[in-house]
Amino acid sequence: MSEAAHQAMSISEKITEGMGIKTVFTIHAFGYDVPVSDTVISTWIVMAIIILAAFLLTRRMREIPKKPQLLLEAFIGFMRDFVTEKAGHHGKDFLPFLGTIFIFLIVSNLAPMLTPVGGFGFEPVFVIKPLTRDINVTAAMAAIVIVTVFLSSIVYKGPKGYLKSLVSPIPIMLPFNLMEYAIKPMSLCLRLFGNILGAYIIMLLIEAVVPIAVPPIAGLYFDLFDGLIQAVVFAFLSTIYIAEAIE
Repeated sequence: MSEAAHQAMSISEKITEGMGIKTVFTIHAFGYDVPVSDTVISTWIVMAIIILAAFLLTRRMREIPKKPQLLLEAFIGFMRDFVTEKAGHHGKDFLPFLGTIFIFLIVSNLAPMLTPVGGFGFEPVFVIKPLTRDINVTAAMAAIVIVTVFLSSIVYKGPKGYLKSLVSPIPIMLPFNLMEYAIKPMSLCLRLFGNILGAYIIMLLIEAVVPIAVPPIAGLYFDLFDGLIQAVVFAFLSTIYIAEAIE
């Protein structure tokens, strides 16, 4: 086999391995085997980062804030203004929900930068992979958003108002309005999944072809910039969908 063919096979195997969802260990309890995948472990790590950051940023709140508290207050103020601008005065009711989604996605998309696998000459014990490269994660988040949209529409419009909105502006629109409950979460799920997985595959290719120096530079775009953009887009669309449901 030629050197080029061998290299191509190695790259293909590396991409296949990187895209796969591996079972790291299995929990045996009550006669059942519960597989724990690398996605689950990465989720635990992301949760730990968020909880630790929340504890450190809020344990010493002051009337005259210092820099960490200023950053936290600035973020909350930005989210409050953004949500109320898009969803009206009721938007503040959804601030904790949308803010949590936004923070979770940012940390999830940027956490892989904590364990760079190329360009630094070492291999971490456990590589944190982007959580949203797993379609199960994006599907679950999209489902949470659409359930919130559905319930908030009933709560803020009332049952009669909600039923009336299904046939608005004319009764023939009923099937199309119902289809939105499938189209919207599918759009949220596939957009986030496709963009993050695509960027992840590109990074795997770069690390396989040019393993030294280039991956950290490319990661500034494919990991940092793209990860932030996808978190913003998901949070923005979620806010718009909730605003449409409660208006």
